[in-house]
Amino acid sequence: MIELTADNVLAFLRDRGWIEPGPACVEPLSGGVSNQVLRIITARARYVLKQSRPQLRTRDLWLSDLNRIEREHEVMQALQPLLPPLTVPEVLFVDRANYVYVMSHAPAGARVWKDALLAGDTDAAVAKRVGRVLGKMHQNTATRPDLMALFRDHTVFVQLRVDPFYRRIQERRSEVARVVGDLVDQMLAFKQALCHGDYTPKNMLLHDHGFMLVDYETAHHGDPTMDLGLFLCHLLLKAFRSPTRGEDLLRLTSAFWQGYTSETQFCPAPELERRGLAHCGVCLLARIDGTSPVDYLPEEPRREAVRRLARRVLLAPLCRWRDVEAICRNEWARLNIS
Repeated sequence: MIELTADNVLAFLRDRGWIEPGPACVEPLSGGVSNQVLRIITARARYVLKQSRPQLRTRDLWLSDLNRIEREHEVMQALQPLLPPLTVPEVLFVDRANYVYVMSHAPAGARVWKDALLAGDTDAAVAKRVGRVLGKMHQNTATRPDLMALFRDHTVFVQLRVDPFYRRIQERRSEVARVVGDLVDQMLAFKQALCHGDYTPKNMLLHDHGFMLVDYETAHHGDPTMDLGLFLCHLLLKAFRSPTRGEDLLRLTSAFWQGYTSETQFCPAPELERRGLAHCGVCLLARIDGTSPVDYLPEEPRREAVRRLARRVLLAPLCRWRDVEAICRNEWARLNIS
């Protein structure tokens, strides 16, 4: 495997005829903790190259199969005709031997939704669109078991989500270990629709026509309610970072639910809500005490408030989102008092 860097990638691309001769430049992009991601700019176009790495850049040791990159571009090719234009990047070139592919770039001016949220931009129309796209993804794949047969293997999902999120919380938070274990068993048994596995604001690039969704390496045919829990968890974490903006972020969750349920008929909405809440509880704990904690909640009082919410969600257990909202408001009041 040739490990690509900003120094050698242009020669690699030109040797394969993937870009035209002439001036070009390279810009490193954030690849999360698991990949090398480079922006390639030529006189004719902009591209994004992605190559997987075996060891992820986290505090705790975290390994994953290199061939997860194959799952990623195969899922993108399957989803592109099922979702709105400019939602899924186009796969342009693939080199399986070097665990690399090149895809189309987001439209000019696109910005990461996570950055917009942390800057205080809480546009409910964006959240509703995000819900609708996820609903379309789940609905359209739930009715296409033939399309999903290629994605039934859970190996990478286990390496990148189940072990570092769910099983790590079983190890570190004994009070919820049994509940989390039961949830893992159920999640791995479900074969209901495509689960993206990383449906979070950092993977959504806002543009004038909607948003581009990236990072499909954990996608698989399985339990789609994990996507619900992980996404909602990230909005709540941002609310705990800035409780004075909590109500604005709760409005985003309501808009998300409205968009999502407008597109889904494959499963009753109350069941999706109940199962999604359980995943939200685990993901909240995972982003505080798991292998890869969020970097914007360093204050222990806020972290402990998130733990209290997560325990209530898991141990009560809660079945309605409005109950989560009520607990959030109580926790924010406690933080303001302290």
